[in-house]
Amino acid sequence: MSPPADRDREGITWQRGIWDRYPEVYQRETDKRFVPVVQQVIRRAALSPGQHVLDLGTGTGSVALQVAPLVAPHGDVLAVDLSPAMLTAAQQRARAMGVENVRFREGRAEAIPAEDGAVHVVLASLSLMYAVDRAAAAREIARVLRPGGRLVAAVWSGPEQCDIVLFQQIAGRFAPPPPVSGVGPGALADPTPFLQQLAEAGITAHIETETLGFDYENFDLAWDVLAGTTAADLAPERQQGARDAVKVLMWPHGDGPRHFRNVTQFIVGQQRL
Repeated sequence: MSPPADRDREGITWQRGIWDRYPEVYQRETDKRFVPVVQQVIRRAALSPGQHVLDLGTGTGSVALQVAPLVAPHGDVLAVDLSPAMLTAAQQRARAMGVENVRFREGRAEAIPAEDGAVHVVLASLSLMYAVDRAAAAREIARVLRPGGRLVAAVWSGPEQCDIVLFQQIAGRFAPPPPVSGVGPGALADPTPFLQQLAEAGITAHIETETLGFDYENFDLAWDVLAGTTAADLAPERQQGARDAVKVLMWPHGDGPRHFRNVTQFIVGQQRL
């Protein structure tokens, strides 16, 4: 078995390899479907002008670019992601939109590129499920928050309540084990251990739940969008097996539109004074 530090590096390299090839599809197909989640994260943040915000796992910048005007003119957003390709896409969007109060930095939850007590609010929309070391992530979030600062994060529920997790878990059965365990869309289906890690780091948090969702016009589109993170590198016969398994279980009545019901959990916390 590899030492923890080696597994950590393997896990980061593996994830960066996945997300680096995904920004075009993510921006075209996924961002618009995740709008309800982003809206709920921002609503819970209750941001004010002048605040300094950290968008952790910014992806293509959907949260950061919506938040930036809310904290302007004297506030700003630090948008962090481990994928250089995702950051490039986010920077391009910022330039196209003329948003100037967002800074983009490569980094991850376990090693946030920010000073102690630098931010009023940490936002993490569907990103903490991919943290390799969530105890370290909790400590880092607490470190960068000011006293009384707030955390709002969104994570998926389990496969029985969350169709996107069900899809990924069915397809993932045909893929080899990832370099690190406990990472992925359903990793925080039970957020209790992470709430304890936050508490140990100095953040008191609770869970709020919303039933959100989105639609795919047909199976092929859903497969092309979602399977890239789980089945893109499979041998043709394994990939076909994964496709068939997902289609049988999730499109039992044949191809066509399908609504994805996704019970979303919002981790809402505050740094203790």
